[in-house]
Amino acid sequence: MVSSLGDGVDLLYIDRIFLHERTGSIALKGLQEKKRPLRHPENVFCTIDHIVDTLPGRGDETLMMGGKDFIQSTRASARDAGITFFDIGDAQQGIVHVISPEQAIVLPGLTVICPDSHTCTQGAFGALAFGVGSTEAEHAMATGCLRLEKPKTLQISFEGQLSEGVTAKDMILYLIGKYSAAGGSGYSVEFCGDAVSALDMEARMTLCNMAVEFGAFTGMIAPDEKTIAYLEGRPYAPKGVDWTRALCDWQNLESDEKANFDKKITINAADIPPMITWGTSPGQAMALDGLVPDSAKMSDPHAQQAAEKALAYMDIHPGRPLSGLAIDGAFIGSCTNSRLSDLRRAGEILKGRKVAEGVRAICVPGSSAVKRQAEAEGLDRIFTDAGFEWRESGCSMCFYAGGESFGLEQRVVTSTNRNFESRQGPRVRSHLASPETVAASAIMGHIASPKEVEDGTL
Repeated sequence: MVSSLGDGVDLLYIDRIFLHERTGSIALKGLQEKKRPLRHPENVFCTIDHIVDTLPGRGDETLMMGGKDFIQSTRASARDAGITFFDIGDAQQGIVHVISPEQAIVLPGLTVICPDSHTCTQGAFGALAFGVGSTEAEHAMATGCLRLEKPKTLQISFEGQLSEGVTAKDMILYLIGKYSAAGGSGYSVEFCGDAVSALDMEARMTLCNMAVEFGAFTGMIAPDEKTIAYLEGRPYAPKGVDWTRALCDWQNLESDEKANFDKKITINAADIPPMITWGTSPGQAMALDGLVPDSAKMSDPHAQQAAEKALAYMDIHPGRPLSGLAIDGAFIGSCTNSRLSDLRRAGEILKGRKVAEGVRAICVPGSSAVKRQAEAEGLDRIFTDAGFEWRESGCSMCFYAGGESFGLEQRVVTSTNRNFESRQGPRVRSHLASPETVAASAIMGHIASPKEVEDGTL
């Protein structure tokens, strides 16, 4: 914190700024037009991920009308500004929230911003990471600071052990489904507990990624030995004596046992089943083997109205299971579930099996580095042999504005973070789930659990 401005508002120093071509180009161009220099260009990074196509052989031309202009404008502005730029074809290109941890651009204790709501993903490293608007990004690049109203604090503890087959994606969907998509509104969330400590770093990123879908300002997890092991030796991690000094600081970045929080939530991890969404909000989630809720039985009139609208849009009926519902598409990707561990787990289910006839299945690795490593392990062949399209890195089907989409009113099981109306194409019906559930559903041709595949004859 630089200074207190009173009334709960502080001036906060910003350590890292990450941009992408959809909104970052606007911020960079704004500085150029005002002839304002970047205060610390060495702390600003930019990638091409949102608008770029993920089809093999891609370039500046995009399916999105005007996308080429965004890409070329960003490239020119980034070079003029002298910031680090991960261009199309760069070995380190990828989705911003995937490559920032890969490069150790995010570090424990840093403040990290990006004009993207899922910047909270990087809170998994004990950083204060949050999304901002283009104007705020422009201001931070010019001054190195941002004016911020301090959020309230919420501790969410997942106690005990997860059941077999339950993932970080299921944890966050369970939380949002139980406490609503506005349950974290006004709060900065700290995730903790035995089940969180047991997660690897990539799973922790999945958990924090959807803190914003819970309505929270951000989500974070205290750094530990797993955090340190993940970051050590990466390109932007401290080296030598700086690394040793950093470790001393990072080991103190945890809440005291008697720390006061404005609110606390405790969840028994053993109660969490594999989850899937039934509606058009991440808060409209249910157990994979459960029944679609009845809107008529909801006491909150606003929730009831939203449920009725969602049921009509999704073309599903109360009291019936989602399991067994035929699908048209399956998608594995996005900043939520496109990392190497996600692809490995899905690959275990797909190996030796085939995607059901009539299902369009797509896999988009979260970064060029993830794609290379997956190919080195032969995961690309497992996916393509099963019938998946194997794509280049980017946001792709998570973000329809990029131009890529599924067909009109198609039903899709997806590892993304948002199931809003038309999020993945015109009136597409998206069901959020773990990569394992997506893979199993693609094989079966309907919404299915990995256990159904394992118990079957396929």
